[in-house]
Amino acid sequence: MEPSRVEPGRNLETYRILFIIKGVLNLLICFVGFIYLVMGVAFTNAGMHGDLPFNYFNLIFFIFGGIFILFSIIMAVLTFLAAKYLNQRKNATFIIVVSVINCLTGILGIVLGILTIIEIQKPEVSALFEANKTKN
Repeated sequence: MEPSRVEPGRNLETYRILFIIKGVLNLLICFVGFIYLVMGVAFTNAGMHGDLPFNYFNLIFFIFGGIFILFSIIMAVLTFLAAKYLNQRKNATFIIVVSVINCLTGILGIVLGILTIIEIQKPEVSALFEANKTKN
């Protein structure tokens, strides 16, 4: 009985789909930042005391909401780019960096990041990326 031959990088398509799902989830999490922005607007109209032209409490919500939205959009774009590069089998270093950054974003990011790093570090998968590097 002959051992079955497994094609190298067969899991990359699965990881690409998971990166797309993670990017969409990052965009959905962006709405949490919008909630903070709305809360900042609501606190602007709340009882203002003293001679201050604006309330510092609402400024904290504006800044936090804005940073949260910006971070979520940047993470989504990076994740979508990693999915694109996984499909093209190029820029392995970029995919590894995005995987490490995704490890900071919760349980899905941790699992996806670690498994992607392990898959890309395999010699046969690295050879796929190197072959595409020399083509371009």
